[in-house]
Amino acid sequence: MKRKYKRLTFVAIAGVFIAVAAGLMLSAFEENIVFFRTPGDIASGAIEEGRRIRLGGLVAEESVTPGADGLVHFVITDTVDTVAVNYVGILPDLFREGQGVIAEGTLVNGVFIADEVLAKHDENYMPPEVSDAIKEAGQWYQDGEHGSGDGESGDNGTEGQ
Repeated sequence: MKRKYKRLTFVAIAGVFIAVAAGLMLSAFEENIVFFRTPGDIASGAIEEGRRIRLGGLVAEESVTPGADGLVHFVITDTVDTVAVNYVGILPDLFREGQGVIAEGTLVNGVFIADEVLAKHDENYMPPEVSDAIKEAGQWYQDGEHGSGDGESGDNGTEGQ
């Protein structure tokens, strides 16, 4: 066999090995990827139970109720749909009603079982998916004003909420 063909065979075999290794790495990553979802995604049935996800939204007003043994019940909303959340542990200092939150865990029988809860780190942060869902619902408030969130301070039918 000529030297040229030996080199070509070596490159082809190396390419196949690299492709197989890349495929195996991607399939391993797929099992560990945690997707970000909103309460609307869960309400629409787009989320399968038992799959690990990050659920983001606002903590619903008057929904936080502490239970026994460090269990905390609260509701996450995107202002249209809501999801009940159970969490065992210490909540972050910035966690409070009406604030943005991300909970990581699984959905079991319609209740989200969180094993990690993250509160937003400042008054301007919110995951893009959640802010888009809130804007679509017409509930976007900016800088503490009730309005459309686009800088105009008009009535969008959400005053007093």
